[in-house]
Amino acid sequence: MCLPWEDMHAQSKNAAQQLWDRMNPCTLCPRECKVYRKRGEIGFCGIGETPVVSSVGPHFGEESVLVGSGGSGTIFFAGCNLGCVFCQNFDISHQRHGRPMTVEQLAQSMLELQSYGCANINFVTPTHVVAAIAAAIELARDNGMSLPTVYNTGGYDSVETLELLEGFVDIYMPDMKYADPKVAEELSAAPDYPAVNFAAVKEMHRQVGDLKAEKGLATCGLLVRHLVLPENLAGSFEIIDFLTEEISQSTTINVMAQYRPCFEAASHPKINRRPTNEEIQSVRQYAIKKGLNVLL
Repeated sequence: MCLPWEDMHAQSKNAAQQLWDRMNPCTLCPRECKVYRKRGEIGFCGIGETPVVSSVGPHFGEESVLVGSGGSGTIFFAGCNLGCVFCQNFDISHQRHGRPMTVEQLAQSMLELQSYGCANINFVTPTHVVAAIAAAIELARDNGMSLPTVYNTGGYDSVETLELLEGFVDIYMPDMKYADPKVAEELSAAPDYPAVNFAAVKEMHRQVGDLKAEKGLATCGLLVRHLVLPENLAGSFEIIDFLTEEISQSTTINVMAQYRPCFEAASHPKINRRPTNEEIQSVRQYAIKKGLNVLL
């Protein structure tokens, strides 16, 4: 369950410091590049010690439970610890467009998003910069930020890092991209993605439980995103089975139909087309049949 910030506050400074420590050498994510980011060394994600932010602002294209009337207060981080050949945000994730932001600037951005009337603070692609995010959340909350926080991740997250984020994150929104290590290696350069992802989702659910909402807006819990790929390359049915059997039959899932060939996908024959309506509906109906809470 989500714990009140006041109950976590005494532990937060130690956890935030441990996250900074995990950057030098860097073991924040499962790649464990072990570069010294405070020295300017760069690992797979392409980002040093200071986060690079692509954009900050209300976003109305997220799931309805995150948007409300004021939008989801998104902070898009440049860089990524995955190498997805079909990345739809490749200019941000791979080309790393953006500007560096200090912890103080991140905290101020959160307070500004709250003043705009946003429903939450949504950290997009946060895995490789969680140390700064945790410190900024702590600072923003100390200065009046009270919105739920959303950890909007590609799902390639270390359990050890997630454990240190307990209390900083209200809503975990991970991708569950693949069930097959060979596909994960070919499409995202991460053969251990399924094992890592399944363990990470278990830890996320342990911390926050099933998704909870008040007046139609999410306040706490787990919201899984699953992008349907052509030819069931994502292993959709295996992922749904995992959620129902090992997480919760009440898990909220967004079965996403918007895959299109982007970035380098055109050169990969298996994914150089959109999924058919039949492929998409078969996944959605299977999730409904298994009892999951499928977002429409």
